[in-house]
Amino acid sequence: MLVGNEARHMITVLRTETEQIVRLFDGNGQDGLFRVIQIAPKQVILEALELSHHQTSDLHVTLAIGWGKSKRRNYLFEKTVELRGNGIAFWDARRSQGHPPKKTKDAWREKCLQAAKQCGSPFVPTLSTLQNGIKGLIAYAADFDQCYLAWEATEVNESLKPSSFIRGKNLIVIGPEGGLEDEEAQKLIESDFKTVTLGDSILRWETAALYCLSIASLARQDSK
Repeated sequence: MLVGNEARHMITVLRTETEQIVRLFDGNGQDGLFRVIQIAPKQVILEALELSHHQTSDLHVTLAIGWGKSKRRNYLFEKTVELRGNGIAFWDARRSQGHPPKKTKDAWREKCLQAAKQCGSPFVPTLSTLQNGIKGLIAYAADFDQCYLAWEATEVNESLKPSSFIRGKNLIVIGPEGGLEDEEAQKLIESDFKTVTLGDSILRWETAALYCLSIASLARQDSK
């Protein structure tokens, strides 16, 4: 049975009819073909015809991004889904514009679901918001196998490349618009984050995110 926004979308936007065959997915790697049995105002009853479970890559990549302007956030969600990023965590940097909410917003996941429908991915990324500044970020990073700090400091000369990633959980920290303060970067380095450069240009945060996701996508292809 399909209820809520997805049911309303199927009924009012897609104008699905009974006996029609539709593809559905749960965002966690499962999808299938279903026959529409009955349509009610707020729900759709379905019959499963074919179910599939897609294995995620064992090379996971999550982006931890300093909180910033909302107008470019939807772009981030869209590209993370398309390039199979595993997670996005917004953290409260000193130069953040405002503070991340204590809970993620339903609209963020909805944007990820829309992107997944468009590109055919059965996965959507895990979304998180982190409190307590750099301390909260370091605590969050404890669950990862390898952590990188994308930093534009002149002394950083190690480039992020496909071979940088390992099988397991990789975290890449990106600063907010305006970048990290030196003290924040030093605390991450002291917590065993590896510093990497994303090239000679100073990138906007959403460009930096796309750069990292693209390199990670290449790493997954190379690991097959």
